[in-house]
Amino acid sequence: IHKSLKTSPPPLIGQVEALIQNEHLARYLIERCPEPHKVANDSDLRDYVMSLKNQHMKQSQPLSKIIYDSKLHVVHNALGLHSYVARNQGGKLKTKNELRVSAVFKKTPEAFLNMIVVHELAHLKEKEHNKAFYRLCNNMLVDYHQLELDMRLYLILLELGESLYG
Repeated sequence: IHKSLKTSPPPLIGQVEALIQNEHLARYLIERCPEPHKVANDSDLRDYVMSLKNQHMKQSQPLSKIIYDSKLHVVHNALGLHSYVARNQGGKLKTKNELRVSAVFKKTPEAFLNMIVVHELAHLKEKEHNKAFYRLCNNMLVDYHQLELDMRLYLILLELGESLYG
């Protein structure tokens, strides 16, 4: 089965394999998420991210750049990217936080975009994928783990050459 599910319990892997074999994976995802989001471009994405940031993480560091990135390849497990750039400018150390979302997620359910943005925002406070990081993700998005699983199923669907919304 797909590498993103390799640590999943065998019964779950069996269920996913059955969905794939019976060609029901797309139907399962459409039932859970019938409509794609409407966050179409970098400007919309910036508004979307800033709304979530202001709702959940007002005190965190500012974001200097928020974009869809067509160079991020989900094959390398990069769904989004939070980068911390430090530059020496005029004798002062300037830092910038950037949030990039893979362009693959321009046509996904809003719940998946939400999960990815929450994940990347959590990196403003927690750099590592540890318990504190996932606790923060769950505080911002109650069904974070279910959405992460569904998003991984969506990536499997893409690898099978299918899509959700035509």
